Amino acid sequence: MGKSYWIWYPGDFELYHGMKQNFSRVERGYGWPAFWKSEGFRNRVAFRRIYELKEETTFTVFSNSVGHVLVEKEEGDKKYPFGREITAGPGKVRISVHAGCIEAFPSIYVKGDVICSDKGWLAEDYNTPAVPAGRSKYFTEPQQTPTVWEYKEKEYDPVKVTPCHGGLLFEFETELDAVLEVKFQRGYMPIKVCCGESMEEALDVEHCYYSWQPDEKTGRCPRCAVRFAFVPDMGPWGIKMKAIHQYVDIPVKASFTCGEKRLNDIWSVAEHTFRLCSGIFFIDGVKRDKWIWSGDAYQSLFVNKYLMADAEIDQRTLVALRGNDPVTCHINTIVDYSLLWILGVMEHYQAYGDKEFLTQIYSKMKSLMEFCADRREEHGFLIGKEKDWIYIDWADMDKDGPLCAEQMLFASCWRVMAQAGAMLGREVDVQTYQKEYKNLKAIIQKYFWDEEKGAYIDSFTSGRRNVTRHANIFAILFDIAEEEQQEQILEHVLDNDEIPQITTPYFNFFELDVLCKKGRLQQVLDKIRAYWGGMLDRDAVTFWEQFDPEAPVEEQYDMYGDRFGKSLCHAWAASPIYFLAKYFMGLNITEAGGKSFEVAPHTEFFDSFDCTLPVGDGEVRLIWDGKELSVETTVSGGILNYNGEVRQLEAINE
Repeated sequence: MGKSYWIWYPGDFELYHGMKQNFSRVERGYGWPAFWKSEGFRNRVAFRRIYELKEETTFTVFSNSVGHVLVEKEEGDKKYPFGREITAGPGKVRISVHAGCIEAFPSIYVKGDVICSDKGWLAEDYNTPAVPAGRSKYFTEPQQTPTVWEYKEKEYDPVKVTPCHGGLLFEFETELDAVLEVKFQRGYMPIKVCCGESMEEALDVEHCYYSWQPDEKTGRCPRCAVRFAFVPDMGPWGIKMKAIHQYVDIPVKASFTCGEKRLNDIWSVAEHTFRLCSGIFFIDGVKRDKWIWSGDAYQSLFVNKYLMADAEIDQRTLVALRGNDPVTCHINTIVDYSLLWILGVMEHYQAYGDKEFLTQIYSKMKSLMEFCADRREEHGFLIGKEKDWIYIDWADMDKDGPLCAEQMLFASCWRVMAQAGAMLGREVDVQTYQKEYKNLKAIIQKYFWDEEKGAYIDSFTSGRRNVTRHANIFAILFDIAEEEQQEQILEHVLDNDEIPQITTPYFNFFELDVLCKKGRLQQVLDKIRAYWGGMLDRDAVTFWEQFDPEAPVEEQYDMYGDRFGKSLCHAWAASPIYFLAKYFMGLNITEAGGKSFEVAPHTEFFDSFDCTLPVGDGEVRLIWDGKELSVETTVSGGILNYNGEVRQLEAINE
């Protein structure tokens, strides 16, 4: 008997749930659906399968749609309704399930000993050739509904309840993404519950993002980000409150402890931050915006590889972000986010060796790259058109005309497209993309490199010759700059305090990645201790969207001109996990999917450590007691590079 799954046209599940995710934002009583256009799921799908049956068998088709089952056999064709047991065989049988749904994506579940909805089914949309049907390990039972995600739940009681300002303040042990449930000791009252990521936000009944009136029947408030909950104007009635944290149960496969408490705390808080932002998809934060942003997701791919190594959340996020063809606008309307999506697909492939997914998504990589190529100006540089957003970072850059940092990403995408084409045997594509990469790299050098400044300037059209860190960081990170230029950039930009510092965890990711790449590990470790540790010094239990150590405490939650506009739990702030795992523990995947890998730990920075990291289908564990290093792995293909010696690692389970 095969294992049945709910099946659908590939991508429709992700696009539907992605739409629900991007419509889930609520602020101060009003909804805020995401503002970008994306082609959505299909409404009509046919599912097909051919069987050679040795004997008679029965099966039943369940669906969320209207439609029928068509069984074609030698003695004639017959149609059946959903939900009725069907007898077929022996002999050759063609089964077609035609399903349509206005409200959601069509999906089916086929239950039977021989005929069942397993991996072999194809789906078509009556317009393009049939493709392997999509499915998920989370939907394997006929009573489930694929349009409804079933979250795991964990209950939390408050760790403190404090009378204040005429009301009650409930504090939970950490930030949660939770439904609050209120129990009334003297019968229901239409109270107001004000939620906050910080105590200050919860107590500000006018400006807090979430304030709810509990449901009269259940006593529950809608799911939201909460660490503190304040009930103002408490009358003589008594209440109790608990938080029901709802989450997607993606197991953490990594662990890290060392002899330094500050680094242990940073890893732990980064892990909690990342898990809160890793649900059906990678989202930016659990309070604001709760949307799927490509830039946030790009960095999440790197952290996921070293923490959870869950390939499916990568796939769901990448598919949801991209939407269907035709491409009519940039992902999230942001030019650089389209480019980071393309780079992200390759990062996913390198992490998991998922050629099936690369094959599935390649046509969408091509069409997005063609869309970008059509938006070039006369020199060949990618620019923003009307309604396009050139982001790069929250920083003061000269964005007159083509922006250098954007061209660095654009060139990297041409190179990645050539790599993807080579892996799939598309030689004509490879030649085209390699030529585009070479040409763009040359004109970047011609128009943006300033020999006098020893750096790339933001813009060549404004005449200001302004230098920021961003383009120069990308130039090193993506190997656009030659080695001699990279050394000049280190001296004139990255080591130059006159160049404005990076203030967002988002771009700190790229800068620290470059510093690690150039061997500046002590500098990176000091930055992790100071920047992320600085948030801990301000009582952070999750890491923030942005942190300025110089900002007054009373203004630390301000952003976007909003008193509590800053997200205090942001996915792009979890990057210390990536740096500690890849560079300090030294785990580097050298062949897609972890078929080969290198471990090159830097024990000189630690008194001791014990770290387990996922690799391939197993793990590698490194233990340093201050004198001796022990490395064990459950998978083959690894080498240890330590103290100038290289040796093969033997898998302990072989």
